[in-house]
Amino acid sequence: MAAASPPLLPTTAVVPAAATPSPTPIPIPSAAADDANPAAVRAFLSRLLDSGRRALSGARPWSELADRAALSRPESLADATSRLRKNLAYFRVNYAAVVALSLGASLLAHPFSLAALLALLAAWCLLYILRPADAAPLAAFGRTFSDKEVLGGLIASSALVVFLTSVGSLIFSALALGAAVVCAHGAFRVPEELLFVDEAAEQSGNPLMSFLATAAGSTGGERV
Repeated sequence: MAAASPPLLPTTAVVPAAATPSPTPIPIPSAAADDANPAAVRAFLSRLLDSGRRALSGARPWSELADRAALSRPESLADATSRLRKNLAYFRVNYAAVVALSLGASLLAHPFSLAALLALLAAWCLLYILRPADAAPLAAFGRTFSDKEVLGGLIASSALVVFLTSVGSLIFSALALGAAVVCAHGAFRVPEELLFVDEAAEQSGNPLMSFLATAAGSTGGERV
């Protein structure tokens, strides 16, 4: 007698589900990417360099500034004040460069103060000066800060660095030294009267000043 075959079990075909396409991630611009604007940085540096070139273009020859033959002791305090006033108008760009050189030399001699000022300048540029107007609010420590709050924080940080550290005393000392050198030179240098009158006449366009410049030139020619 043949053996009975085992009963057949019902089977179901499993249809594989269609693969659903994964959503394409959308890049979200971060605040750091918004802040980093190379075009704005280049434009700011270009304007800064152009302003520096225009300012230095009005400088007098340094050989004229360092002419020892034009130095003499003033006769009185009024004479020294008059010389200083005229020389400040004539050598204003050169004197500003002298003060800036004094400040730069003092900062280079104190690396900590120089690093603190550079960090403060970088914070001002990144967080306020070069920050785009349509940038997202600054987010830090779990909260967002408005532009007014950022500006207030930068002002407070600047006051803290300048007045509560050695940076402030260093800056004031360097500026005082530069001002002292400028005042001493301006008081002891005999001003260029003719050039001063010519410059004032060109800048103001006043006919009276032009007449005085012409008269001074003719008088100088007769004396020669």
